[in-house]
Amino acid sequence: MTTLTFQTQIQDLLLEVEARMRAQGDGYHPILKEALDQLLGSGGKRVRPTVVLLVSGMLGVDNYRSTSLAAAVELLHTATLVHDDLIDDSKLRRGQPTINSTLSTPATILTGDFLFSQSAGLGAQVGSPEVMHFFAQTLSTIVNGEIAQIFQRNALTDRDIYQERIYAKTASMFELAAKAPSVLVEGHRHHLEPLRAYGHGIGMAFQMVDDILDFSSNADDLGKPAASDLRLGLVTLPSLYWLEANPDDGRLATLQAGQRLPEAELDALVDDIRHSEVMQFANREAKQQVQDAKDMLAGLPDRPERDALLQLADYVVERLN
Repeated sequence: MTTLTFQTQIQDLLLEVEARMRAQGDGYHPILKEALDQLLGSGGKRVRPTVVLLVSGMLGVDNYRSTSLAAAVELLHTATLVHDDLIDDSKLRRGQPTINSTLSTPATILTGDFLFSQSAGLGAQVGSPEVMHFFAQTLSTIVNGEIAQIFQRNALTDRDIYQERIYAKTASMFELAAKAPSVLVEGHRHHLEPLRAYGHGIGMAFQMVDDILDFSSNADDLGKPAASDLRLGLVTLPSLYWLEANPDDGRLATLQAGQRLPEAELDALVDDIRHSEVMQFANREAKQQVQDAKDMLAGLPDRPERDALLQLADYVVERLN
């Protein structure tokens, strides 16, 4: 795991989080342990547990509960990826084979279920019914969003639908990571709302950046085909801006009507979006989300962890450079 600048002060805690996640496979079927090792070894910057650990350090949460919470959040995120890849029939993630590409569908579903249960077990070690309520709310939001996304493929999409989708898919998890530590220590509950808003902002920006990179990066960098969401019939931020600027583009209308475009026409549409000014508009929106998130930290304790949270927010959009 590569340590980023804003993770330096919590490097040892991140290693503990990593060890606790890997230990969740001990004593279970070898297939589950191998799958867990494969998932945790496939890369990832551990941004969500970093948010947990930095907020916890800033507010004075003890290390045992902060690492339990951080590991629980990351395992919850990992479990959702297992089911997402199965639903989307994705064969690669970060250039590595997905669980569903190596296991049967029943085994993949059960692997995801196992990770959900282990996440809940780690979350329970935090010793807070309120935190577990946050977990339940977040998982319900993610599942509800995934169901909605299934029925939004090849359907008309507007800005409100897009915002709701990426909140459920990504921002809700960042909200959980940012706000949960505030209820674990006395005297910091009033920080819950600004921390929730911080998590919301960086989470929305994180998914927007992913959607932008889905167009601007090549398949080798992505580990999957470029514009993969559009190829599945989903309109994301760049194509949404394109649709708003070019409402009469028959190619997007064809996709939204549930019809397939010839591969050459689809490639041309992706290329047109990629080389248009709508990419700059999408970049600007993501950067505004990050700025709004950073503004939310102004009233929080002036500690090194707050500076690191500001750096983390910048990192979210620096991936565009």
